[in-house]
Amino acid sequence: MKSALRKVVATSAALSAVLAVTAGCVESGREDAGASGAACPFAVDESVTSTVRLGFQAIPNGDLLVKDRNLLQACLPNATITWSQFASGADVVQAFGAGSLDIGTLGSSPATKALSAPLNLPVQVVWIHDVIGTSESLVVKDSSVTELTGLRGKRVATPFGSTAHYSLLAALDKAGLTDQVELINLQPEAIPGAWQGNQIDAAWVWDPTLSKLTAAGGTVLTSSAETAADGAPTYDVALADRKFLADNAAFAIAWAKVQDYAVAQINDQQAEAAVSIGAQLGIAPDQVIPQLAGYEYLPAAEQAGSRYLGGGFGADLEGTARFLLSQGGIAAVGSEQQYRDGIAVAPAAGASS
Repeated sequence: MKSALRKVVATSAALSAVLAVTAGCVESGREDAGASGAACPFAVDESVTSTVRLGFQAIPNGDLLVKDRNLLQACLPNATITWSQFASGADVVQAFGAGSLDIGTLGSSPATKALSAPLNLPVQVVWIHDVIGTSESLVVKDSSVTELTGLRGKRVATPFGSTAHYSLLAALDKAGLTDQVELINLQPEAIPGAWQGNQIDAAWVWDPTLSKLTAAGGTVLTSSAETAADGAPTYDVALADRKFLADNAAFAIAWAKVQDYAVAQINDQQAEAAVSIGAQLGIAPDQVIPQLAGYEYLPAAEQAGSRYLGGGFGADLEGTARFLLSQGGIAAVGSEQQYRDGIAVAPAAGASS
């Protein structure tokens, strides 16, 4: 599958177009003029004066709620917060490599690449935004295709280096379709246009693009929930620069606290959470709620425990690295201890205390 990983089919200018690394930088909070911030859910800390560059993606999770409600500015009024939107995890990794990001959202697959050779970036996983399930799925245009073998010779789009790409490769590998499917590297925003233009036959992608494809008549063939059950779990996580964490420990804990609050809102006050998340995604709240069902959102106490950031997540990263090595995605797999060292549990632990 190494050649499949590298194959990019550019059938038109739309397919070969490369989206900008960021879709614009904005200050904290909703971009429309009618936005209003929420009160801080815990004691305001005026002592934190950090200047922070945050990277987010259009993924329905707590990060969007934090951004929309101006929670960081409400809780840390003397901190300077800048948000930048990224199209995919690969772009987030590039930003860390360039030293232009402090904390950023990306999938577990690109996060593993960042921690592995040849990159070996000085970063650590500090949060698990969500456990990916049916929210990332393989959608086909031809409803008569009911098995993966029906994709033989077809054109399948996915953002290269993403968790969706990882799940697609794992599914193709299991189905014995290595090198028998044309893989096309497209960012989520470009996939609907290629779909409508009949330039692709299928796509493995996440919401809100996923919902656009199913609304256009696409049929879900399989999902990341099934690849996880087959031993290839994926997550959306937050990666942070090591030096930034060392120099801004108080900010990191406060950041984790507002993320934990956002998780509670999604799990317990879903209708209200959907308003904020929908505002950031540009869709109605009633369209957000079905998307939330495709993820699992973990509170800080669970994240800090032995199954996740407090222990077992290092093995998940190592397992991801082994698969990426088999596909030519990284140069070498580090030790499990190396991946454990690539995790900082202190923010989640501080948020849960």
